[in-house]
Amino acid sequence: MAPSSPLPASTATRPAFARWMGTTNQITRTFLAAGAIPGLINVAGGLPDPTIFPTERLAEFARRAVAEHPDEVLSYGPVEGLAALRDALARRFGSPALPLTRDNVLVTTSGMQGLDLIGKVLLEDGGLVAGQYPTYLGALDAWRPRAPSFRNLVLEAPGFDPFEAVAGAQFAYAVPNFSNPTGRMVDLATRRALVAAAHRTGTWLVEDDPYGTLHYDGAALPRLIELSAQAAPGEPYAGPVISMGTLSKEIAPGLRVGWVVAAPAMIEALTLAKQGSDLCTSGVTQRVALAAIESGLVDEIRPALVALYRSRRDALCAALSAHLSDWFDWEVPVGGMFVWAVAKDPALDTDALLPHALSAGICFSPSSVFDATGANRRGMRLNFTLNPPERLDEGMRRLATAVAALRRSRGGAA
Repeated sequence: MAPSSPLPASTATRPAFARWMGTTNQITRTFLAAGAIPGLINVAGGLPDPTIFPTERLAEFARRAVAEHPDEVLSYGPVEGLAALRDALARRFGSPALPLTRDNVLVTTSGMQGLDLIGKVLLEDGGLVAGQYPTYLGALDAWRPRAPSFRNLVLEAPGFDPFEAVAGAQFAYAVPNFSNPTGRMVDLATRRALVAAAHRTGTWLVEDDPYGTLHYDGAALPRLIELSAQAAPGEPYAGPVISMGTLSKEIAPGLRVGWVVAAPAMIEALTLAKQGSDLCTSGVTQRVALAAIESGLVDEIRPALVALYRSRRDALCAALSAHLSDWFDWEVPVGGMFVWAVAKDPALDTDALLPHALSAGICFSPSSVFDATGANRRGMRLNFTLNPPERLDEGMRRLATAVAALRRSRGGAA
């Protein structure tokens, strides 16, 4: 007799739930678990190199947090986050043109919680999201239970019209700095046009910026919330941009400390949603994050971090040229953690390639997980920050072996 489902039939048969539990979700779980496979080279996740975590400094910050602030960090804390950390984040991201106070800041349990809360506050069941395409898979996973429809924003497409693109959406979503998954930098003209469209249409514009400090070449561009503030320079921010960030890429993802910067009314709404989610973010990790910012540790370690990751980006692109240039095209990103490679042959399916890659000892992220419909199956996201150059080269050699195996299995020449 077959075991009964652990879920009520009414839940298991809901279309939204079925889509959420579908093939794309299973592929995501496969590559997130890949790091536990002995000998496998993992270029799938957005993973920092653990060897560069400032462990001794963080351990001292944690010790001092418990020793000096025991009542604060070991008890329940404010839903919106520790006041001192909110003040520090307001100072860090504010400017004379963008004056921020703690009322503009919500501390979240990682950047992912920010995405989840935005879905809870802004997204009705079946609502429309206008999302930069391809789209960060974590955002898709956060919003899928509400069964939204997605309008793909291909920001670099000729003739892209931001007003038409965001009109009617419950919110628009973009990763303007070194977009996940493509690694692209959204240009200044497009940033201005997106912000203008949000102001004109009244559509909320979500700016997800976990990689903005990982800038390797060229000049940084203003954040969307900074451009939005130009509509009322020097006044308390009350515009339509919701800006998100995290310390996961700058310090360590295990801290699970992120933030949302937005108009006070939006912060209040998100705080109410957070109260029903986790009640409060860990006081210990908030104090560690505060110490990392106020001591200057975040700024102190950035030059070495950027230099290391720049060299690894170059190593991955060199390895792609050496082993996969016959089959894939890619661009060299100016920052971030990823290279986006697209198959020259439209018939080369990267979902089908993934099992061959795992057999060869290499794991990547197939493009289908960055498409709400799963239809984009010609590309792959490759991370370069986790592995040293020799492993990146070996990984691309293994990936070339996997491509050859896939082609043989389908009757093509290796």
